[in-house]
Amino acid sequence: MGRKGEVTRKTKETRIILRLDLDGFGEHSISTGIPFFDHMLSLFAMHGFFDLHIEAEGDIGVDFHHTVEDVGICLGDGFKEAIGDGKGLRRYGMAIIPMDETLVSVALDLSMRPYLVYHPGLKKRKIGLFDLDLIEEFYRAFVNHSGITLHINTLYGRNTHHIIEAIFKGVGRALDMASSLDQRVRGVMSTKGRL
Repeated sequence: MGRKGEVTRKTKETRIILRLDLDGFGEHSISTGIPFFDHMLSLFAMHGFFDLHIEAEGDIGVDFHHTVEDVGICLGDGFKEAIGDGKGLRRYGMAIIPMDETLVSVALDLSMRPYLVYHPGLKKRKIGLFDLDLIEEFYRAFVNHSGITLHINTLYGRNTHHIIEAIFKGVGRALDMASSLDQRVRGVMSTKGRL
């Protein structure tokens, strides 16, 4: 059966099918109609060793917002389903990712208490047609639906593409660490006995 999540979401604005396998190899097929977003999600999957399939159709002729946010919702729901009750998980994950002149820090807790701290230090508002404010909307939707506490901080960097790319790689790496199974963990990693 494995640690997998499968989500279908259909609204008047979007239709999304998502399949996630935490114990994968980074294989991915992603089609949202937004090339820059597809690229970032591919980096997330590869660097997190998650097998990830996303088919998304949305009203991108109006705006990318609904599609990006709803993919975040589906990824959060899929991740929550895949980790189940959290037994045996390391729980915490972190990554510091360099990309040329950029250095990004990601730290997270599979706490079931959603919270996002997001300090990307971006100097541009857009890459091509993609509004960079949507990255925060994506991660907010993701944490709210997965129950993850996520801190993203750019330590330094100038190139906007490098910063965003390091963020997605870092979140993938930190999630891989946190969702890894550890034989020393009996039950869940909490003195409360549950996440």
